[in-house]
Amino acid sequence: MLDARRMQVLRAVVTSGSVSAAASNLGYTPSAISQQLSTLEREAGIALLEKAGRGVRPTPAGTLLAERAADLAELLGRTEIELADLRAGRTGLLRVRFFHTASVALIPPAVAKFRAERPEVRLDLKMVDDDGGLGEVASGAADIAVIVVGREAPELRGVRVLELVREPYHVVLPKGHPMCGEERIDLARLQDEEWVDTVMNSTGPCGESLDDAFASAGFKPKIALCTDGGYSAQGFVAAGLGIALLPRFALDVVHPGVVVRSVGRPEPVRKVYVAVREAVAEQPTTRTMLAALADAGAFAGPAQDPAG
Repeated sequence: MLDARRMQVLRAVVTSGSVSAAASNLGYTPSAISQQLSTLEREAGIALLEKAGRGVRPTPAGTLLAERAADLAELLGRTEIELADLRAGRTGLLRVRFFHTASVALIPPAVAKFRAERPEVRLDLKMVDDDGGLGEVASGAADIAVIVVGREAPELRGVRVLELVREPYHVVLPKGHPMCGEERIDLARLQDEEWVDTVMNSTGPCGESLDDAFASAGFKPKIALCTDGGYSAQGFVAAGLGIALLPRFALDVVHPGVVVRSVGRPEPVRKVYVAVREAVAEQPTTRTMLAALADAGAFAGPAQDPAG
């Protein structure tokens, strides 16, 4: 295998026209330069230099390697600059994964803030299933994933898991419901209601959080029907088929036929975390994105309720 450093020595000899001149330029002895050239010729398996008067000139093979040495020097120079940019967070690629409702109120403002601060960094953004982001980070297919955590935060080798925000659930009632005039409703007072379910029957982290909240309120909800989306759940509530608990990020768009109210004693919450690949956790670009996500989570206001 050809040695890149010896190729640079050959390039210096070809450029200067003699071994002694190259030795002087590089700060080596002529014998050290000759040894490097002899080793490179053995690696190449062909003569690289020939005598020309009091100096040397390259053979066709020597000319080829000297040219490739120049290409390598340019490539290494560009690589060093690119690495410096990556270390400083000026360029590069950051792969971010997130679940559906995070794409409404959390990810857009975070991405906008990130791009304003680091416009040269490319973002690979992808919405995945609720439990898919963590797996992509663990496998190295993504750098950051916004995930939902249940009772316990996951522990995976090579993955750092950080709490982002505790997102409250709100109760969605049909217009005209007797409790519509209240600003905050104790969860136990809803035990006789029928429920439109999006995650209660799930064994995932969202289901765990709601199971614990209902257990603390002393009842098990009566499920009228199940649906897989927040807005469709609002539609069923508006039609009078039940009430629903939906997380804050699922309520940026509120159906005109429902009202949204806070819930207390206990207040159900969805624990939103960020999973970060350990290898990139301290890079400037990663830290900028984490800060942008934290800001977006902190500034997400209460759900807008057209009923006031």
